[in-house]
Amino acid sequence: MSILLTVTAQPTAHELATIGEGLATFNHADAGPANRLSLAVVVRADSGSIVGGLSGYTGWGWLYVQWLWLDETRRGAGLGGRMLDAAEAEAKNRGCRGAYIDTFNPIALKLYQRHGYVPFGTLPDFPPGRTRTFLQKPL
Repeated sequence: MSILLTVTAQPTAHELATIGEGLATFNHADAGPANRLSLAVVVRADSGSIVGGLSGYTGWGWLYVQWLWLDETRRGAGLGGRMLDAAEAEAKNRGCRGAYIDTFNPIALKLYQRHGYVPFGTLPDFPPGRTRTFLQKPL
């Protein structure tokens, strides 16, 4: 049986779905069901336009915050912390025991630490000139 290995910058939706489903099936057999559920917190202006948000998921009893963004004009008003609080409250309702996040932004790092997140690892020079920090918090 021959194997063809290809590298692409434009994987198809089918390719990504097949890889994801294969890994999910393996992980389910290996570590048990993840019970993965998406989680988002959306911040809207009075006009209804989106001016910030948090996106991630819960799985295996943990909240993973993948993205947290606020429009530059909305920063410094406590909305980042309010988004974290809302996501953590929902994660607790889902039975999560912890949360984790990563950042290479020094301002975001301070926000997360003020909200009880503690670093557990770093990748220096990722991206160049910065350090990516991985943080966790018990819920």
